[in-house]
Amino acid sequence: MPGTMNGGGKTLPSTQAAFEDALAKLPDGYVDGHFGNRSWGVTVKRSQDGKRTWLCGEELSGSDIVSFNLYRLAGPGPTLKPCEMSSAKVIEFVLGFEPSTAKASSRR
Repeated sequence: MPGTMNGGGKTLPSTQAAFEDALAKLPDGYVDGHFGNRSWGVTVKRSQDGKRTWLCGEELSGSDIVSFNLYRLAGPGPTLKPCEMSSAKVIEFVLGFEPSTAKASSRR
């Protein structure tokens, strides 16, 4: 997974594990939350076979967005494909996003 790199050009295992753990904890569907002291709305969709996770986040009081696909295909690990932004931005967002404690809805 591209992202935080060490000297050898590979993602640090602790960063990758933390990213995947934080992403796995996000509920399917829509959830409100906070990132960087701003309100965000985030939608997560997972394929039935578990090979693709899609996330789209929108800042509710501004114009910032975060969007990516994470593929788990044959190979040594998952592949992160950000949508017109850096992997670092995606990783920072997923690690720092705090869903609200209110129940998530299935809004699309």
